[in-house]
Amino acid sequence: MIARRILAIALSTAATAALADVPKPAAIVIDGPPPVTDVLANDTRPYLEARKAVFQGWDPVDRSMLVKTRFGGTDQLHVVAAPQAMRRQVSFEQEPVLAGFRAPGDSGTLVIQKDVGGGEFYQLYRLENGRPVLLTDGKSRNWFGAWSRDGGRIGYISTRRNGADTDLYVMDPRDPKTDRLVAQVEGGGWSITDFSADGKTALVLNRKSISNAIVHELDLATGKLTVIAGDKVPSSYVDPRYGPDGTIWGASSVASDFIQLGKLDRKGRFTPVSKEPKWDVSDYAIAPDGSFIAYAINEAGVSRLRVMDVATGSTRAVTGLPAGVIPYAIGSAIEIAPWGAIGLSMSSARVAGDAFSVDPKTLAVTRWTESETGGLDAARNIEPELIEVKSFDGEMVSGFLYRPDPARFPGKRPMIMDIHGGPEGQVRPDYRGADNYLVGELGIALFFPNVRGSSGFGKRFVNLDNGPDLRENSVKDIGAILDALGRDGRLDAGRFAISGMSYGGYMCYASAVHYGARIRSASCYVGISNFVTFLESTQSYRRDLRRAEYGDERDPKQRAKLIAISPLTSVDRINIPLLVATGGNDPRVPASEAEQIIAAIRGKGGTAWHLLAQNEGHGFHKKENSDYYFWTSVQFWKQTLLGDAAK
Repeated sequence: MIARRILAIALSTAATAALADVPKPAAIVIDGPPPVTDVLANDTRPYLEARKAVFQGWDPVDRSMLVKTRFGGTDQLHVVAAPQAMRRQVSFEQEPVLAGFRAPGDSGTLVIQKDVGGGEFYQLYRLENGRPVLLTDGKSRNWFGAWSRDGGRIGYISTRRNGADTDLYVMDPRDPKTDRLVAQVEGGGWSITDFSADGKTALVLNRKSISNAIVHELDLATGKLTVIAGDKVPSSYVDPRYGPDGTIWGASSVASDFIQLGKLDRKGRFTPVSKEPKWDVSDYAIAPDGSFIAYAINEAGVSRLRVMDVATGSTRAVTGLPAGVIPYAIGSAIEIAPWGAIGLSMSSARVAGDAFSVDPKTLAVTRWTESETGGLDAARNIEPELIEVKSFDGEMVSGFLYRPDPARFPGKRPMIMDIHGGPEGQVRPDYRGADNYLVGELGIALFFPNVRGSSGFGKRFVNLDNGPDLRENSVKDIGAILDALGRDGRLDAGRFAISGMSYGGYMCYASAVHYGARIRSASCYVGISNFVTFLESTQSYRRDLRRAEYGDERDPKQRAKLIAISPLTSVDRINIPLLVATGGNDPRVPASEAEQIIAAIRGKGGTAWHLLAQNEGHGFHKKENSDYYFWTSVQFWKQTLLGDAAK
């Protein structure tokens, strides 16, 4: 009898545990969403355990590779001694490390950049025996620029003078007392991109917008800035750098609708050398001896690597890499080692993100890391279809559609349209991570659009949404896409939903305003609800950069238009459920943008779930927070999009 009671109690306890709620992370505040159950967490967990390795550079002494990856709750730096060797962790911070920068030469100096709580007031540190030694003031926003060729100095920018202008600084990171202000500037878009071989000058870029940047040369002794290009004809200039012989290289759209790789003389003349007329050059690196250049083009979202012989101009295509994406990196995502090896990272629908090297002579590709995917077979992930749609005015827009397996999920499927931020961003066929659960286990199709204003399609296209008068044309693109996908025989037009982050969050709210009768629900993540309050409250160092894109709220006419097109102004037209996620320390889109639209929705009797991460900024970067947000979003989609089919 006693044994039976013990067994009954054990079974009851196990059943209760199976239905227990997942503990909420301490920094998460939830208002509206139901608790997350263990059943949901266990069902999704493999999809949340994928990790990626992002190339950070070469060690010039032992020829090891520095990568960024996550084994705990945040991204940290690791060293990989040889292809497929273990990843040896070298940074051990609670906060994510944004990037690491290994010095040229044999000094062994490693500088890292990180913030606290997602506030983006980045500091620079020297990493010493696993511990960070603070180099900057601990208060302002700082951003790494470049190493000098001898590895003795770094150039960086800082807002420490007044909180808004990004002045130019130089320091020997081995001795923080050498830190000095080289030049005071106005504006928040400055960066130091390279040092000359003799260390006397540096190249400096002043980025006013995605299509307007000015290249300068900086005398490091006097602080004098000399304009090289961009002051007369507004154009995009990206990552100007010195070749070993002093030639200035860079990428620019001054001679084309697309960004080309070329040479820039000191009279401002740009001579293109890349031979791909249609696609942007996204990244490039110059061999230390100047003999070749490795560069990547963005071909309809897919990164294609090229190796160009500088003497002859002949170019060869690297074909052994995954058909995916080279991720963003501070400076360049490609680095050429002193011995010639080309280092980079790639991710794709079936590669979570790994580091590779390429032999410049044979173009042979070597995979250095093999990131885990939670025990799941990444080869089974759905590859996306490129879909093109003619919009309301005849403009072609496109996106990537991930369809569930029709054998497992027959019939018409529900769909979530997920809109990227920026607005100058671009969705590309990257690894979808936890979203693979939505496609593979819930049978939800995912569509990622590139509406007008997206980068990667030329400077004409990226400027089609600029200013308040053109802003809602991108929202009209969403309507055209809903029309086109609604006619797809494998999609259920009665079960469409919208999601979006940052500027995509604005598009998410705006879609709820304009297309509420055609979508079931919307999940809007760190989004803009009112352009005027956003521009007035975003951090001062980035305010002018955003005015160039959205409009100037100080101008009465533009202010009136910005208010008119803001979703908060038309909140009475939002009649679908919302899930809203915000970061308590967000310097770009403050949490107040979410709070005001949630209050308005609830004030008229609507439904708005709210999830706030108090220790995050613009997006959730701590694993426990991002996991909890994903679980909440799955519950939201099950309740609002799948309905009885998910019960």
